[in-house]
Amino acid sequence: MEAVGTAPIAARLAGTTRSAEDIEHHYRVELELADRLRSAPRDERLGLYGEVYDQLFQRVPNHPQLTRKVSEAERRAAVADRVSLLRRFIDPQTVFLEIGAGDGSLTLDVARHARKCYALDVSREILSGVQHPRVQTVLSDGCSVPVAANSVTLAYSFQVMEHIHPDDALEQLRNLFAVIAPEGSYVCVTPNRLNGPHDVSKFYDPVARGFHLKEYTAAELEALFRKVGFSKVEAYPRFRGRYVRMPLAVIKSFEWLFGLLPYSIRKRIGRKPIIQNMLQVSLRATK
Repeated sequence: MEAVGTAPIAARLAGTTRSAEDIEHHYRVELELADRLRSAPRDERLGLYGEVYDQLFQRVPNHPQLTRKVSEAERRAAVADRVSLLRRFIDPQTVFLEIGAGDGSLTLDVARHARKCYALDVSREILSGVQHPRVQTVLSDGCSVPVAANSVTLAYSFQVMEHIHPDDALEQLRNLFAVIAPEGSYVCVTPNRLNGPHDVSKFYDPVARGFHLKEYTAAELEALFRKVGFSKVEAYPRFRGRYVRMPLAVIKSFEWLFGLLPYSIRKRIGRKPIIQNMLQVSLRATK
């Protein structure tokens, strides 16, 4: 069997309570399934997303997403933090779309302030509990955005982009651009490649190899956004609990300098708060 990981086991397991054996099992299963997604032809790949996640959770019963307990207070705090960024873009006429809405917690909160909301996900089951007179649930195959063209004034995704095959991500962006109204915008939050990887690969590899099919920098995301037609991209890093608008050129310059560092140094300092704040930014692309 191929050996995994070269760093001392204590260093690789820093910050986790899981055993080395459990993490290695998770790593091997996730890489096997992720490779299926990466290599599958497009017409097969769209049907695989749900299947491989089901298999992962069946074969890794102690996966953090299955065992992590989040209190109601923690859930409310997470929603409040995201709304603190989005609220400045919302008014009573807003039509909001959340991509990867999950249980709909965020969309339901936004619905208190917006005219209409769409909660989009690939799972019909997870959307079944989303009930609100101003919220419509939308089922997607991972690329499609089945909402009326030019109707959405604000779209949002949190930790979604990195889970999509790069080819599918570009197609989804094109589909998303089509449904956003003129002068509407898309706020995207995704882990930064430069202080990653952020999936189970982080214990063994310098780049994401698991279900984070591709991690991006802000510069790479800006290029994708402009490729599909967005005219302006802004950055909103978070400092001391507040999101502040910052010229994207500042973030890109920081990324360029940070990217010049050897991987070992980036790995060591990349999760320090000041570094994390400059890399883990929310990007707003305007049509």
